[in-house]
Amino acid sequence: MPRSSFLMRVIILGSGAGGGVPQWNSASPACILARAGTIPSRTQCALAVSSDGERWVLINASPDLRQQLAATPALHPKPGTVRGSGIAAVMLTGGEIDAIAGLLTLRERHAFVIYAAPTVLTVLAENQIFAALDATLVPRRAMPSGEAFDVADLRVEAFAVPGKVPLFAERDGADPGRSEDGDTVGLSISTPGAGTLVFIPGCAALNADIRARIRAADLLMFDGTLYRDDEMITAGAGLKTGARMGHMSLDGPGGTLAALHDIAPRRRVLIHLNNTNPVLLPDSAERHHVERQGWIVAEDGMEFSL
Repeated sequence: MPRSSFLMRVIILGSGAGGGVPQWNSASPACILARAGTIPSRTQCALAVSSDGERWVLINASPDLRQQLAATPALHPKPGTVRGSGIAAVMLTGGEIDAIAGLLTLRERHAFVIYAAPTVLTVLAENQIFAALDATLVPRRAMPSGEAFDVADLRVEAFAVPGKVPLFAERDGADPGRSEDGDTVGLSISTPGAGTLVFIPGCAALNADIRARIRAADLLMFDGTLYRDDEMITAGAGLKTGARMGHMSLDGPGGTLAALHDIAPRRRVLIHLNNTNPVLLPDSAERHHVERQGWIVAEDGMEFSL
C-alpha cells in the first residue's frame, strides 16, 4: 500500500478470545463449523498497527503469534535479508496468558521494546522463562497511565479499564473481584492528521473516562467476549459468568449494546470473541442484531486505515 494512502494502518492479527475458534477441546457450534471450514477460524486476540507500513507495533502477543505473523505479509522479513522484522514494539493490555505467551515467539535476537503496565511487567519479571528475551535487545518499559507517549511515530495513551487479575494469579479459588488499578488497560492510538483507534479487548464495566475516550474514537475495537453473561454456564462450557471473568456481556440492560447505544464511532468492531458467542454464526439472530446496531464482528486479517 503506498504511504500516501493511509496515515495509520491497523491489522487484526487475532479476533478470538482465549483458546481461539476452534478451541482445542471445544465442540461448540462455532468450533464445529470452524473445523469444517464453514466459518472463519479465529486466533487469539492481537493487533498490528503502523504509521508508515514499515515499523509495526504489536498490541498483545498471543500464543498464536507465530501463525499470525506467517499469515500477515506486512510483517514478513524483507526479501534479501537473512533476519529482520519491522516489529518495533509490543504493547500489552494485560497479563493474561493469551496476551503475553507469544512474547516467547519473539526470542530470536530481534530488538524491540515491550510496553506494559507496571503490574504486567512484574508478571514478566517473576516468570524466568521470559528471560529468554535478551534484556539488552528487548527492554521493558512501564506505560504511564493517562499520559501520552510516542512509539514508532504513533501517539499512544494507556488508560485503566475495570477488569481483574490474570487467571493464573488468582489465589485459593477466591473471587478476585474487580480490579481498577491498571491490571487491565485500554489503548488510544493516533498519528498527526489521522483518526484515533481505541482498543479495549477486555472490560468489566464502563465509566465516564472510558465513555469519553470511546466518544472521541474514529475506530473502536471493543470487548465482545460473550453475548450473554451466563453463556458459558448454559452452554455447559464452564462455571463462570462473563462478569466473573472480567468481561461485560453484549446483551442485557447493562450490556455493551445498551451501554454504548448513544455513542457511535464511525466504525466499531467487536473483538476478543469467545467460541461460545453466537455472533460467530453468520445466520444467527444475535449476529443480525449486533450488525443492525452498527457493529462489525471481527475476523482475523481484517484491515482498517485511518
